[in-house]
Amino acid sequence: MSAPPEDDHELAVRLAREAGSALLELRGRAERDRWNGWRTQDEGDAMAHDLLMEALAAARPDDAVLSEEGHDDRARLDSSRVWIVDPLDGSNDYGSPYSDDWAVHVALVVDGVPTAAAVSVPAHSRVFGTAMSPIPGIGDRSRPDVPTVIASRAQAHWGQRLAIDLGGQAVVAGSAGVKAMAVVQGHADVYIHPTGLYEWDVCAPAAVAQAAGLHVCGIDGAPFSFNQPRPVVVGFVVCQPALVDEVLGLL
Repeated sequence: MSAPPEDDHELAVRLAREAGSALLELRGRAERDRWNGWRTQDEGDAMAHDLLMEALAAARPDDAVLSEEGHDDRARLDSSRVWIVDPLDGSNDYGSPYSDDWAVHVALVVDGVPTAAAVSVPAHSRVFGTAMSPIPGIGDRSRPDVPTVIASRAQAHWGQRLAIDLGGQAVVAGSAGVKAMAVVQGHADVYIHPTGLYEWDVCAPAAVAQAAGLHVCGIDGAPFSFNQPRPVVVGFVVCQPALVDEVLGLL
């Protein structure tokens, strides 16, 4: 008897895991052969993109794809089903042997709404997907006494300011996927990025975080609608439900 076909959730997880494993292997070779950081990240971007494009063409040949590393085929705007992928989120960190802050994002959007997604954090051997159940009790957690706000290094001042207003502490990390998954895992309580991001930066992390039971929105508090003609979103917020009103009131 043949195996049942993969559903979209399973496919997203498999592709994120496979791309992450290939990136780890390539990074190991780069370290052994003493590639510089620029070559490492360029080779990683291209290899992961090719892997995902070939896999999606084989598994979902009728779906459109929007990839950070690919040509934006505007035919995607006429497609109901669009995969939005970031083959290597956090390229600069990938090029540094001292950082684990890089990820693989794979998401399927149907009529603008993410329906299946996965975020792989290969250096930590973790893959997070929308098929997982909401984290038990995540919506019932009380407000933490000292909330942890995570932000990008370039946006550290925004994270620090919000942390002060919340009576909390601020930390920084690379990769939107890594930061969003830090909130999913409970290592942080709020992830904030107050300026524009591309859809491939946000789509998969937003879908996975929402599936886990967290609040996800733009910096304006509005929900996301993906596969737009200009694939840019207005900031990114992921936070514990108990902090939503307070955080949005401060932004």
